[in-house]
Amino acid sequence: MFPEMGRVIIVALMIVIPVCLIYRKAGFHPAWALLVFLPGFGLLVIFLQLGLMHWPNQQDNSGGS
Repeated sequence: MFPEMGRVIIVALMIVIPVCLIYRKAGFHPAWALLVFLPGFGLLVIFLQLGLMHWPNQQDNSGGS
């Protein structure tokens, strides 16, 4: 039983750690990476959030100098 559980934990970490790093670089809290584990539409929510929301660390390039 433990070897299977160990594999599950390793695969989960291999998914969550890169997503945490992406969220941190985007300026969001890394805990949002836990959305990956929502069955069915977890990745869809992540892609929509990262693709459509304003990133907090993004510079404003409106050209109003």
